[in-house]
Amino acid sequence: MENKPSILTDRYEVGRLLGQGNFAKVFYGRSVHTNESVAIKMIDKDKLKKVGHSEQIKREISVMSLAKHPNVVNLHEVMATKTKIYLVLEYCKGGELFKKMVKGKLAENVAWKYFHQLIDAVDFCHSRGVYHRDIKPENLLLDEHDNLKVSDFGLSALAESKRADGLLHTACGSHAYACPEIVNRKGYDGTKADVWSCGVVLFVLLTGYLPFYASNLMDMYRKIRKAQFKCPREFPPEAKRLLCKMLDPNPESRITISKIKESSWFKKGLPMKQKRIEKQVVEAEGVGSGSGSGSGPSEPPPQLSSMNAFDIIALSSGLALGGLFGEVYSKKESKFTSRKPASEIICKLEEVARGLRMKIRKQEAGLFKMEGGKEGRKGRLLIDAEIFEVTETFHLVEVKKCSGDTMEYQRLVEEDLRPALADIVWVWQGENEHVLRGLQEGQEPL
Repeated sequence: MENKPSILTDRYEVGRLLGQGNFAKVFYGRSVHTNESVAIKMIDKDKLKKVGHSEQIKREISVMSLAKHPNVVNLHEVMATKTKIYLVLEYCKGGELFKKMVKGKLAENVAWKYFHQLIDAVDFCHSRGVYHRDIKPENLLLDEHDNLKVSDFGLSALAESKRADGLLHTACGSHAYACPEIVNRKGYDGTKADVWSCGVVLFVLLTGYLPFYASNLMDMYRKIRKAQFKCPREFPPEAKRLLCKMLDPNPESRITISKIKESSWFKKGLPMKQKRIEKQVVEAEGVGSGSGSGSGPSEPPPQLSSMNAFDIIALSSGLALGGLFGEVYSKKESKFTSRKPASEIICKLEEVARGLRMKIRKQEAGLFKMEGGKEGRKGRLLIDAEIFEVTETFHLVEVKKCSGDTMEYQRLVEEDLRPALADIVWVWQGENEHVLRGLQEGQEPL
């Protein structure tokens, strides 16, 4: 008999075992209220502490709360008892991409589709300051519509994990997918390490085998250090040119994700509909930066991310997930609530950014990237501002430092942003934390 409840907190029926590890088991589940299929990761707290992986689970929860993307496995909610932690995840009926590839290489158009979705997901994670660090087919799942979903963020890192040199230093991931910097035990850029791993995945998708295969680990490392691999004759030429740039042993010259998206093979299978969408996004980047003469079609209202109870908990310092382990961890971010319409919040953010001479770029509905105009101690300050819809008349705005100096960020928030946003802010984080507590309990703001 499996150590599982048949009904979890009157909300989920728990079914068959899907998989298990050293301290966790994953079960199939079904929502009692919506009949939606889910995967329930059941973690034993005692085992977790014994193997010293409490930080890993906290990081996984924190990262998945940030990485809300169609090609990333969605974390619906987190529950806990005295002995167990339950992560309720999106159920991916298609299983691991790895199992689909056991039969051999994939058709080029199928490989293109999965690679395209992988790059979109990884690019989004990087925009949130999240580096996966263990990209491989075993961690890429498929949903019932055969769409790729990136999973298993247990080895991921956040931007604030970088040391003073701006690099990550923890060697992790799977040997065959590790970049030369990690193999050489050097500091590495998380974005470039993920690009290398995506390159290995691309090779496997198109060939059915690993590029740096060897009979022993030392020989494999030697091949990785030199990027010593050979594409078969039938390998698509355009894909080969892209692959060689991704599997560049020199991280300084290794291709970036933005350049991957510009490559001929990446664009080759792009449907015309998607091209039209990209064109609209590029054109929309200029909206709000002109004089506002009122000519031309009106901009449709933004479709913002909605928030469930878990999101509110994750974004509230008073209800931080670290409490599951008896501690609270901090982030380089600030939050405020507003009772103003989303359109008014957006206009105000644009106005403030222009007043501070910061560049502002619309990435998607409700999300902005603001870049400082001057070089700071640690480069230009890059800030994300994202608007979440809690209720129709109530919004939460998360302002987060993505790069640059933390002291400069804090000074800008306290001395510039807070005063400038005063007329749209209802409560700044920490000033009236019971507001978010009340929302988490289902109460409307007064």
